[in-house]
Amino acid sequence: MKDWLRFSVAFWHTFRGTGADPFGAPTKAWPWEDGTNSVAMAKTRMRAHFEFITKLGVERWCFHDRDIAPDGKTLAESNANLDEIIELAAELQKGTKILPLWGTAQLFMHPRYMHGAATSSELGAYVYAAAQVKKAMEVTHYLGGENFVFWGGREGYQTLLNTDMKRELDHLARFLQAAVDWKKKIGFNGTLLIEPKPQEPTKHQYDWDAATTLSFLQKYGLSGEFKLNIECNHATLSGHSCHHELETARINGLLGNIDANTGDPQIGWDTDQFLTDIGEATLIMLSVIRNEGLAPGGFNFDAKLRRESTDVTDMFIAHISGMDTLARGLRNAAKLIEDGTLDELIRKRYESFDSEIGSQIEKGKADFATLEKKAMEWGEPSVASGKQELAEMIFQSAL
Repeated sequence: MKDWLRFSVAFWHTFRGTGADPFGAPTKAWPWEDGTNSVAMAKTRMRAHFEFITKLGVERWCFHDRDIAPDGKTLAESNANLDEIIELAAELQKGTKILPLWGTAQLFMHPRYMHGAATSSELGAYVYAAAQVKKAMEVTHYLGGENFVFWGGREGYQTLLNTDMKRELDHLARFLQAAVDWKKKIGFNGTLLIEPKPQEPTKHQYDWDAATTLSFLQKYGLSGEFKLNIECNHATLSGHSCHHELETARINGLLGNIDANTGDPQIGWDTDQFLTDIGEATLIMLSVIRNEGLAPGGFNFDAKLRRESTDVTDMFIAHISGMDTLARGLRNAAKLIEDGTLDELIRKRYESFDSEIGSQIEKGKADFATLEKKAMEWGEPSVASGKQELAEMIFQSAL
């Protein structure tokens, strides 16, 4: 099960989450925090992080550059701060099997990125973002990271009235191509991942969902260089189920990693809750098994404690619950596949295409004239039941 469930702790939510929301001040008061964002505090935080993941029994973690090290007054100072924390992380990793599942650059919080980063209307912001990604990729490589993620939180628009969408998309493609080139230059063999999301914080983000992102990658000749990091809560915000997004990525050969979280259907924003729904976990794991696993990707808990959960033990409970849920999902999915009843139902539903003419259609060898001849010969087609209720019963029986 460990090979299928490559769990990772997300540094930003677990160790930088404060419990604050648009209507209230922070609620978390962790015993290791001193109220500053200094390099010394960042080191203390990193040591607490490694103590946590060691006790949890997890061998991977993921991070944004500015979450683990404070932003400096200049780019050089920011890089120096990051280097100091990365050296500590490397020391803490030594003698363990712990490595980053992935790293990323935080290109959405600082005011310089208010118009975006790779899609900013300001050349200076674009250039700064490129330098930040360059450094973040280098330190991820240095720590033995297995992937590098791009999340375009502000790569989009608020209104098309003041936006040159084509130019912004072209700039984004050039930015990502430069990232591919730098990855190869430094010898980083990790997978580059794009994480789709429809909106928040922008009104419309350019990587709306898996299909939109696939189209973008294909248009700009980047589909062979990137895979997708699917987040379940982002899937539902785009109007899809997580299973739909995973399958869209999988059947196109782009499923690379999963942000294991969920949202609240009664709340209209990205709540980043730990996944505890066994049914959803089973559907997720069906996609993972059919994908033959996620490696070198995995499951990172891009999830945060609720505002009202303020005990250190809650951090453990949340992650354990999330891991147990996905483990149960894996067992259920394996049971469904080994039983074969659901697969047989699907096979029978499409068995008419296993005929000679059906095979010709699927091979692209049947033209309209041939199909018209068959339609005349066969007459009105009989249409079989879809057996949805039976499919649902089979699925539920595995839970």
